[in-house]
Amino acid sequence: MFDYHMHTSVSFDSEATAMEMATAARDRGLKEICFTDHMDYCRAPHAENMTFDIADYNRAYDGLSVPGLLIRNGVEFGLTTWNQQELEDFLRLRHFDFVLGSIHFAQDVDPYEKRFWEGRRVKESFRVYLEEMLACVKVQDNFDVLGHLTYACKSPHNPTREPLLMKDYREITDEIMRVIIAKGKGMEINSSGVDSVGVFLPSADYLRRFKELGGEIVTMGSDAHNAARVGQYAKEATEILREIFGYVCTFADRKPIFHKL
Repeated sequence: MFDYHMHTSVSFDSEATAMEMATAARDRGLKEICFTDHMDYCRAPHAENMTFDIADYNRAYDGLSVPGLLIRNGVEFGLTTWNQQELEDFLRLRHFDFVLGSIHFAQDVDPYEKRFWEGRRVKESFRVYLEEMLACVKVQDNFDVLGHLTYACKSPHNPTREPLLMKDYREITDEIMRVIIAKGKGMEINSSGVDSVGVFLPSADYLRRFKELGGEIVTMGSDAHNAARVGQYAKEATEILREIFGYVCTFADRKPIFHKL
């Protein structure tokens, strides 16, 4: 099993050490992990600093080793419609095996914030988020996999706690998937929504549609920000990918590796 979405204290929203996370992964039987700390730029004046210093990243991971565990270095880069140059400049700072491209802002507000949901219905909020995602993936090219397509629904401020259902947004989610497929990008199955809204992000029906449209690259990740969540629901995610694709992907040097399940 693999976990290709993990955060440590290098990220602004975690206090876990790299060794704590890696040891937890080994103890839970994972074969390979990839650290994907947050690198998010936001132009809104209210936004906190969600980037990291590359020196902190290097100190955390260079030389990190746990017997029996393969450790890859990655980043979760927050894609916007305007930060393409920031991404290019950042990726020149060091070698990364994997770039997870995620959408954390819509109209300069994170769906995790209460203000994102104020003044509109849940379905309208979901559509605003998906429209932002479509605009971002159309203009961004230097990422490998699209992270947690249905991220918005897991927000603690989602007033109904309902998941983002594909049947309600089929046209726009199809277009998002067609764009990333045409660019040779993959999709992530993220387990962080299971406890909050009862489904993976995205749920299995999105992954089946991704395959129908020609998508091939799929990764799995817990989005863990502490050791207790490392590899969470990895067995269940593995079963979903086995049934739909028959494999799961990891990355080395920004190239996918296909592991038969």
